[in-house]
Amino acid sequence: MRLLRLTGITAVVLSAGLWMLIPAWAQPAAKPMGGTSGNTVLIKDIAAARMATAKYATDLAKAQADGYKIITKMIPDMGYHFLNPSISGFNVRKPQILVYEHTGPNTWQLGALEWVFTSVPTTPTLPNATYGFFPAACHYTDGTFVPEPTQQDCPATAPGSGAPFFFWHPNLYTLHFWVWYPNPAGLYSSTNPLVSAFNGG
Repeated sequence: MRLLRLTGITAVVLSAGLWMLIPAWAQPAAKPMGGTSGNTVLIKDIAAARMATAKYATDLAKAQADGYKIITKMIPDMGYHFLNPSISGFNVRKPQILVYEHTGPNTWQLGALEWVFTSVPTTPTLPNATYGFFPAACHYTDGTFVPEPTQQDCPATAPGSGAPFFFWHPNLYTLHFWVWYPNPAGLYSSTNPLVSAFNGG
């Protein structure tokens, strides 16, 4: 099976079937958004991220047209994850991953931006940033996700759906940035209790 190498950091996140593991690798909650008034750097970062991604806020089709591809189905208290494999490194204006909430039959709302790293950054990417951990996994073109320690362990097609293999990634450290949906658990928390209403997909 070929290894699909993504430009820069091999990306990604969770998927259906692994949601029950979330408490094991959810990161500590950061300060709520309401506590950022004294942090001008963070306020500028939030503004920059929102301005750069406003075109995607309620337009999943636009994100897909710009290269974002589904990598997970609905992760309870989180969302659907869409990865742009052409984006590498950290740039607050260019998130590697967009996390969407499916809020209605034909409506999608951007909730969080996300970046992934092969190790915890030694220099903070964002003020007071905290990071989660995501285990090595195989991803398929329909958003199915299977945790496996090596690519050689990946099924050739997605279990249950038969979708083609997309890519495998090693253990990753994740940074969520909830700039499009309020999150009482914290700006950098992996999960968001307010999106539980959409957990049914």
